[in-house]
Amino acid sequence: MRLGGRLAAAIEVLDDIERRRRPVADALKDWGLSHRFAGAGDRAAIGNIVYDALRRKRSAAWLLDAETPRALGIGAVLLGGAVDAPGLNAQLRDDRFAPPPLGEAELAALAERAGLDAPDTVRADCPDWCAPLLEEAFGAEWIGEAAALAARPPLDLRVNTLKADREKVLAELRETGAEPCALAAQGIRIAPIAGYGRHPNVQAEPAFQKGWFEVQDEGSQIVADLAGAAGGMQVLDYCAGAGGKTLALAAAMQNHGQVFAFDAEKQRLAPIFDRLQRAGTRNVQVLGRASELEGREESFDLVLVDAPCTGSGTWRRRPDAKWRLSQRQLDVRRREQADILDRASAFVKPGGRLAYITCSVFDAENAAQVEAFLARAPHWRAADHVALWESRHPGHSRSALVDREKGIRLSPRRTGTDGFYFAALQRVQPA
Repeated sequence: MRLGGRLAAAIEVLDDIERRRRPVADALKDWGLSHRFAGAGDRAAIGNIVYDALRRKRSAAWLLDAETPRALGIGAVLLGGAVDAPGLNAQLRDDRFAPPPLGEAELAALAERAGLDAPDTVRADCPDWCAPLLEEAFGAEWIGEAAALAARPPLDLRVNTLKADREKVLAELRETGAEPCALAAQGIRIAPIAGYGRHPNVQAEPAFQKGWFEVQDEGSQIVADLAGAAGGMQVLDYCAGAGGKTLALAAAMQNHGQVFAFDAEKQRLAPIFDRLQRAGTRNVQVLGRASELEGREESFDLVLVDAPCTGSGTWRRRPDAKWRLSQRQLDVRRREQADILDRASAFVKPGGRLAYITCSVFDAENAAQVEAFLARAPHWRAADHVALWESRHPGHSRSALVDREKGIRLSPRRTGTDGFYFAALQRVQPA
């Protein structure tokens, strides 16, 4: 398929997403199943156009002064910079599978917008209602931070130190262009996709099958490390989900001590069993029922809460979620987070630590939650986050937004990772 055919397919997928209000991954999968003639390269290119159109939906729509699937697809291609409007029209006219070339109204809109400054929310590529939340989080830098959340993400891996070291994995993956991550000690990064290419299928690599590494964003690796798990500890991963941070904790402990992986929605734990086996992890117990935690109050050195959240920090990877998110969903998440903090804190022993993590950039889910918890929990205090960050990443004080009492924030623009929040809370020893 040439660009015209790929663009037509992307517009078809975008139309399906809009009409049926379905996740982008499902729409792309169904398109591929019903168009089996399309090769892997074509499917990757179509996916890139669709994801770019959703990441930069406001910019694409503004460019052509329309919000149709056609405008979003064409806008995404033009924003990519590989072709201009005359060049695109030339390719569309020469491809019988392509959508119609840009018409007079579309060309006029492009010409008019070329000399104008886009509104703030367009440059930020965010919903209007999210703009105040982003400005609250990032101040004067909010537009740049939001725009970074609309860029293509890299592919990050975490070396499993139970089976390998970083140099060994880098040597195994040298043909992929893999490089060490900037901050995570066991992180490996494959740069964002360029043009219409695709990331390598690293899960097909023998090194992955042997358990030498896991796919995990560098930000997720950093916050798991900040939690401070060490050999011999009793650790509870209270919202373990598929087990990404559970695996990181177990590796940091080098299979010494005990990690209990719990999730209130036990179906989310389904992938963890194969992952634990592949990783060679021997110190993890998976708990699928709340009753299995009964009698364990005040018995853990560390409780990690990877709280359910809006996922605003992952908009690069899940751009369709950005446009489905609502104030009501944010309010629901905030109530869930407060409840989980109260319940999970009961399992921390005196002198122990609770690590609160979200993949959100909104203060309402982050520092505001921690401040509210500390206000209603007099036997808890915040760790010195400046000292904690410096102990893990000396000389990188500008790579994160760190507040001594309010926690640590990572972002694509500043840290080069997904957006994450981390706070360490200490349960005070009784006098």
